[in-house]
Amino acid sequence: MKVFSFRVLMLAGAVSLMSFATGFSAGQCTGNAKDIVDTAVAAGKFKTLAAALTAADLVETLKGTGPFTVFAPTDEAFAKLPEGTVADLLKPENKAKLIAILTYHVVPGKVMAADVVKLTSAKTVQGLEVAIKIDGSKVMVDNANVIKTDIKCKNGVIHVIDAVILPKL
Repeated sequence: MKVFSFRVLMLAGAVSLMSFATGFSAGQCTGNAKDIVDTAVAAGKFKTLAAALTAADLVETLKGTGPFTVFAPTDEAFAKLPEGTVADLLKPENKAKLIAILTYHVVPGKVMAADVVKLTSAKTVQGLEVAIKIDGSKVMVDNANVIKTDIKCKNGVIHVIDAVILPKL
């Protein structure tokens, strides 16, 4: 369980760092005609997240109408997971675990940064709640720092986080 939790944590982190490293800005994405998946793929720093979404059969869902709020870890965040963790999660026999982890990073609706700071938690698509903590100008979702906010997409918004967050099952 420790290895799985650490791997999930790293996965979330990777998605977060990927968004940060892409140089996204709210202005660049305003009026974005791309959905959440296409926006992340175009950024070039979410290859691991994209592979995980594909393995979990969640691409079409996140290309859907939404709206969705995605707390996205970058490739760098995924790279922090123990060696072999991502590869293990991408195996067909671990699809249910992967789905649980990925859907824990998604909140139904479009929650912009101005709204997030008013919350103490948010219910995820996975079914559990993520804790939201504000400390000055720093915002945390569970154990991950939000490092980039309000990347607007046609079907929601992406907030980049610096760690993979894991559901407490």
